Amino acid sequence: MDFQSGADHRNLERAEGDPEELYALIREGEHQEQDFKFRIDSNLKIARTLSAFANTDGGRLLIGVKDNGRIAGIDPEEEYFMIEGAADVYCDPPVPFQYKLYDIDGKIVLRIEVAPSAERPHKVKEKEGPALAYIRQDDENFVANKVLLRFMSDRNPDTQRKNLVAYGPAERMLFDYLSENPEISVSKFSRIAKIPMYRAEKILALFLKWEVVDFYASDKGIRFRLKEED
Repeated sequence: MDFQSGADHRNLERAEGDPEELYALIREGEHQEQDFKFRIDSNLKIARTLSAFANTDGGRLLIGVKDNGRIAGIDPEEEYFMIEGAADVYCDPPVPFQYKLYDIDGKIVLRIEVAPSAERPHKVKEKEGPALAYIRQDDENFVANKVLLRFMSDRNPDTQRKNLVAYGPAERMLFDYLSENPEISVSKFSRIAKIPMYRAEKILALFLKWEVVDFYASDKGIRFRLKEED
């Protein structure tokens, strides 16, 4: 069975996905592009995962599968409408998705596929405070900082690496620092380069675009490091 568009739920009563395909996905476990959900109990929480998938490399949800990979099954219509609400109401702009159903001995699993988005950043309307965009790393979701928001919002397709010598002392300081140190935060860059935060954010976003640096997330925040050569 081909994927069904998230805008068309007429086939929710028909599960035609290949069980062997599902078993193969479950064997992968949870990772950056895959998440298991026993069931959806919060539109807001699942909206964060949809945002993270759309803002990063895309991904899939297997709903009706426990964290240990055991198939529990769900009511597909109920879970589908939770997903639809999360994608359309809680995410701005809405996150497009496709779905597929599997019937494993009478237990239904709903597969949701989210592609990397050209409309990123997709933000989540939080219950309190401003809307937040999320990114996905390994099997966790993290809040995107202002550097990543700048990077995601840049629609200019030019990602060619530039000649760093042609730029100012702050850019050169960043490159030199990362040549000798494993990482840097935006606040530390702002401090050692003695430049305003907004300028530090702009330079780091530009370095991400030019593929001079990449980033990683942790509980301590977003850090940047020189991108390794392929």
